[in-house]
Amino acid sequence: MNWKDKIVLLTGGTGSFGKKFVEIMLRKYKPRTIRIYSRDELKQYEMQKQFNDDRLRYFIGDVRDKERLSRSMKGVNIVIHAAAQKQVPACEYNPFEAIKTNIIGAVNIVDIAIDNGVEKVMAISTDKAVNPINLYGATKLCAEKVFVQGNSYSGTKCTKFSCVRYGNVFGSRGSVVPLFQAQKKTGVITITDKRMTRFWITLEQGVEFVIKSIELMKGGEVFVPKIPSMKITDLANAMCPDCKIKDIGIRQGEKIHEVLISEEESRHTLEFKDFYVIEPEFKWWGGQHLRNGKKLKDGFKYTSNTNNWWLKEKELKKIIQWEK
Repeated sequence: MNWKDKIVLLTGGTGSFGKKFVEIMLRKYKPRTIRIYSRDELKQYEMQKQFNDDRLRYFIGDVRDKERLSRSMKGVNIVIHAAAQKQVPACEYNPFEAIKTNIIGAVNIVDIAIDNGVEKVMAISTDKAVNPINLYGATKLCAEKVFVQGNSYSGTKCTKFSCVRYGNVFGSRGSVVPLFQAQKKTGVITITDKRMTRFWITLEQGVEFVIKSIELMKGGEVFVPKIPSMKITDLANAMCPDCKIKDIGIRQGEKIHEVLISEEESRHTLEFKDFYVIEPEFKWWGGQHLRNGKKLKDGFKYTSNTNNWWLKEKELKKIIQWEK
């Protein structure tokens, strides 16, 4: 896929993912234009100062606003949908707002992408969409369903929709890393449960996987990268070796272990060297990936505690140092 003649729209473009995506795209893939679509004018102003590149365009707007979203998508070839309300407690306390952004916003993206003849749309999802136990996860599950089924709405216009799903992102605003960094000064690190495990991916790895998935997508897939697991206690010890660890009890809507592919999904999932593809269960799906992928064994599920790839404390220290 040649990115150099593409106009790209990135929703939620001033977030952690958005900034890393823009950095990598400008440096390596050199698209014609990247349109940054977000609600926060201050973050857009700061991003303009950071990049100072005439290939970037900045649109103030909300994914709830169909008219503004439609204007921003005129002439666009590729959409990466990263905008979402992601903070679990905030979504629990403001459920209507989470639904408007994460679900209605997804519907708006699908409708407007089809109307504007966009070639490909990739939505960023999360492990919390698998067997959700909180509202955020439930809204992201709905959003995944909206994007997968969006392929049957595009008809002759041929707009393709897919999703990327991955776990905890090192250094993102929603991760535990900034919390540990702040708590390090106090000498006490709080962990909700010492048994906890998490999948691990860096921002750069996440961005590169999204780009690769866009190039591979046929429409309807959920792409899941093969990534390592870590114990939350190992992360705490790697970041704050001289601090005490205090177990404060699991929070509402929090899981002990992450799930990226459920046992039920594994029945229609194919394994590749570095990733999995969850195929849609619809008649319109032609099984485009069947030639290269390997079917999974009965009962397979991809969870952070049963993963066969683990990061040890020493490896975590190297990554933390590199990311700084």
